[in-house]
Amino acid sequence: MNRQPANLVIGSFLIGLIACMAVTALFWTPHVPAAIKLSAKLQAPSTQFWLGTDEFGRDVVSRLMAGAIVATLTVAFAVIVGTFAGLLAGYVRGLFDRVLMVFSDALLAFPGTLLALGLMVIAGPNKYGIILALGIAYSPSVLRVVRGSVLSAREREYVEASRVIGNSELDTMLRHVLPNCIAPIVVLATSMFGWVVLAESGLSFLGLGVPPPAPTWGNMLASARPYIEKAPWLGLAPGICISMTLLGVNLLGDALRDRFDPRMEQR
Repeated sequence: MNRQPANLVIGSFLIGLIACMAVTALFWTPHVPAAIKLSAKLQAPSTQFWLGTDEFGRDVVSRLMAGAIVATLTVAFAVIVGTFAGLLAGYVRGLFDRVLMVFSDALLAFPGTLLALGLMVIAGPNKYGIILALGIAYSPSVLRVVRGSVLSAREREYVEASRVIGNSELDTMLRHVLPNCIAPIVVLATSMFGWVVLAESGLSFLGLGVPPPAPTWGNMLASARPYIEKAPWLGLAPGICISMTLLGVNLLGDALRDRFDPRMEQR
């Protein structure tokens, strides 16, 4: 328990750094990530190229920043879809709940990576295809967690009081039920970020993810294999980013679990 503040600070810093990279890359990068400059290929880190260049002269820092977008958008998509589907299923109940849970159970019957591969056949091998595929593959986990929290919260006295004073069902659901589901959603989202990074990196490393020249950490690792001795920074940069992300996810997830789990608080 004494490690909780340190885990929270370090984990938040690492995840915040990755999130800032992704957000910044939407508006600005030091160089154009896909710009080819053969005269600058395989340059070592310098003041112009902070982490060097790859075999086509593309800036590694810019490609790392752009690669962080995929994992961030995937987690955001899975959390948003799973949260609102679980909120409706747990609050509305009835036929809608039964149909949605059957569909969710069918998706959970497949491993996440295998399901993402099948969905990418339909969506196509591109950046938005892998975001959609991985988002759909992992959203059922969010749906089930949120639904369980909603089933518990909808029976509380403050929900009944909200109905009695005349609030609409939508207002009650968004203002009184949803806020009480935030804690498990945050804990699950931190863990899911690590799952998505590993899944995307593995698919891209095998050549089954986002096709080049669009940058992801996985395909950057794959393209660095022939140059591991001549240009080690090509493999070190995305490898360190993946390791830092997973470390931050684990530390932040542990700290949030200790913070929001009543059993840990009693201990």
